[in-house]
Amino acid sequence: MKPTIDDIRAAAGLLDGQIVKTPTVHSAPLSTLLDATIYLKLETLQRTGSFKDRGACVKLERLSPKQKKAGVIAMSAGNHAQGVAYHAQRLGIPATIVMPEGTPFTKVVRTQAFGAHIELFGATVQEAKPHADAIAKREGLTFVHPYDDADIIAGQGTIALEMLAAQPDLECLVVPIGGGGLVSGVGLAAKALKPGIELIGVEAELFPSMYQTLNGLPATSGGETLAEGIAVKTPGKKTAEIAREVVDDIVVVNEAAIEAAVQTMLETGKVLAEGAGAVGLAAVMEHTERFAGRTLGLPVCGANIDSRILASILLRGMIRAGRMVRLRVEIKDAPGALGQIADQIGKTGGNIVEVFHQRMFYDVPVKQADLDIIVETRDSQHVEQIMRQLQASGYNPILQSETAVQS
Repeated sequence: MKPTIDDIRAAAGLLDGQIVKTPTVHSAPLSTLLDATIYLKLETLQRTGSFKDRGACVKLERLSPKQKKAGVIAMSAGNHAQGVAYHAQRLGIPATIVMPEGTPFTKVVRTQAFGAHIELFGATVQEAKPHADAIAKREGLTFVHPYDDADIIAGQGTIALEMLAAQPDLECLVVPIGGGGLVSGVGLAAKALKPGIELIGVEAELFPSMYQTLNGLPATSGGETLAEGIAVKTPGKKTAEIAREVVDDIVVVNEAAIEAAVQTMLETGKVLAEGAGAVGLAAVMEHTERFAGRTLGLPVCGANIDSRILASILLRGMIRAGRMVRLRVEIKDAPGALGQIADQIGKTGGNIVEVFHQRMFYDVPVKQADLDIIVETRDSQHVEQIMRQLQASGYNPILQSETAVQS
């Protein structure tokens, strides 16, 4: 059975005082950028950094005393694992989490820190499922599904209750879709409270499983996506049935759009989001005309992004914006030559980040050297200024970065 609005309200009562009632905040910078009134639901502030706290807590609270004593098991490579582990520890329920063998070490450590027993098995979450089922049967554990469960769906639906209580004027909710637990719960609650509200689901282009399921298309999901939190090859049966009823449309966004959204969410919106948490913004950025002038609610569903990946996204964004460039300049291999180049760049206000001085490995004359210089700049016009300054000083700089300098 699918949850009703009464089930979702009951879940909200059960969650009171056990999770963070996260704020729904107006983002003036994003609203100005995208010509819409944008509200962000900051599920990033949950104890585990993700909305998964909600469904996990509801499911565990509703177990029988016998089930709680025996313990639970879940399969996940990330947010669901941490949500189940955290609330199981808090409620005194033994928890086992089956994670794929390639799960990043930091995610394993975080889940273990909440007291869960970890089993590594298989290359993917799907491959881990039979192993989890076997353990559950052998040890009498209750399986906590990440999305295709009525209690999980009801727990996630409490997000919509809070959003519409905070902002009744919301016209459209733009919601990430993985297995469908979030979008189906939010959709059931939102449509019950405000039947005219529009619900737009968003999937990663590499994992359009819900879109394909609802439209009778062959499954193609697979690949490496920045939005690994919604990288689900097959949506749930319950969630697909609910999504067919409550979702008005599904937008698919590519990897470049997701990457740009993570950067924009942080630099403009001042909110840290993982790839899955930023896909709603990616959809709005990719379809500005569709959403212009409307009042939008975007659940930012998670903030658990790898630090190295985040650093790479920000640096790549600076390069695309012309705020970080790599120049190659041929100089005489003589004392003071490097200082002269640095002086010319400094005159323009450019900030030299790194210098690679190559004499041996480039095909240059023995009395010359190539300098590869990484420079932080204001924008593409500033890059042009630096290039002109070097040219006026007798150098022939070559732009090596991917920046498209406007002439």
